[in-house]
Amino acid sequence: MTTRSIGHINQKIENGEANIYTAEEFKKLINKGDTPSFDEVDVVTAGTCGVMSGTAAILNFIVSQPGEFIRAREVFLNGIPAYAGPCPNEWLGALDVILHGTTHSIDDDNYGGGFLLKELLEGKPIDVRVESVEGKTIENTITIDDIGRGQIIGTRMAFKNYTAFVNSYNDPISSIFSGIPLEGKLSGMTFSGCGALNPLQNDVPHNVIKEGCRFLLNGAEGYILGDGTRSSAEKPNLMLTADYKQMDPYYIGGYKTGQGGEVYDTVAIPIPVINEEVYNNLLITDEDVKLPVAEIKGRHLPVGETNYYEMWKDYDLRPQYDRTACSKCDTCTVERVCPTNAFKDERLNPALCFGCGLCAHYCRHDAFEMNTGEVELEINGKNVNIPIVCRQSDRLRGNKLSLKLKKLIENNEFKL
Repeated sequence: MTTRSIGHINQKIENGEANIYTAEEFKKLINKGDTPSFDEVDVVTAGTCGVMSGTAAILNFIVSQPGEFIRAREVFLNGIPAYAGPCPNEWLGALDVILHGTTHSIDDDNYGGGFLLKELLEGKPIDVRVESVEGKTIENTITIDDIGRGQIIGTRMAFKNYTAFVNSYNDPISSIFSGIPLEGKLSGMTFSGCGALNPLQNDVPHNVIKEGCRFLLNGAEGYILGDGTRSSAEKPNLMLTADYKQMDPYYIGGYKTGQGGEVYDTVAIPIPVINEEVYNNLLITDEDVKLPVAEIKGRHLPVGETNYYEMWKDYDLRPQYDRTACSKCDTCTVERVCPTNAFKDERLNPALCFGCGLCAHYCRHDAFEMNTGEVELEINGKNVNIPIVCRQSDRLRGNKLSLKLKKLIENNEFKL
């Protein structure tokens, strides 16, 4: 078997001789029948974006003058509980806190850690309330400039594949796997995963994606810590970390589900083609990536199986919004269902849009147009066409971060 060292590939990169592709570029060439040979590819950058519940941030900041309180017992950031410690910082007025991306505000279940982490990176002020051990209440406001140190740790990220969900029952069912309660009678499907663009789909079983490898998390350079929690041979995921303050708010944020606020992240990992086995694994396409379909109630009741080609094909990644068709409803359905709050006051914010598809399915006056596709499944001996109504992964963001990583490598700003 022909092999190459990482050092050899890095030398080709430094000399401007390396052939580097994003996973999207590489798969398009495969589908066109113009697959680069082993000798024609040195690195492929693969990316994914989606709801990643295991996201936590460790933040350090000053909340008061020294001597104002002994130490924090409870901390709230914009009403979201954060966990004080592990350092007591006695009498210093300083806090170390851990904020979970899935923790909800005490006032609003739809507002949680994911939304706050984006807002903080955007430079927005954050209200801090501290309940101290001696019964004092300290209130202050901070911005990203007040964060002395911030680190994201993801306990389970970049799942190789997941499960699509349907609801065959009569009534809607609320779940973290749908932006809103999923309608019954098989009237819609929700799914997660970027298919053949996902890093772990392109490196089975972890030939080059290993502990200590560099990658990009939400635009910041980070390190792979190892396998994530609940990782298995069939459905691997990763434990990842990166400097929070270096992240781009475009790639991280909150996502409202039927069970309240969640958090999404974007991951891009370089895959150096060190041997033919690594190269052969890169030849996988969406048709090859199986996607089980299950009942959203219980998550363990199988319904059927499809693949990621049926999820993505050439379907739209973003909606088209016709403002002239907006009827200015007293209560806007799209504002209510949009999981990232991208639609407000009759305007669609492209930087916040996740491409989930809910707007096109739930706008009462068809002001949004978006083809998110449908899937044909055989259920109880009958073929049923089920529309895809909600995506919890975003290929557009995943592709953008993969392209950023490719350019950083080409410019010798990122070392393998």
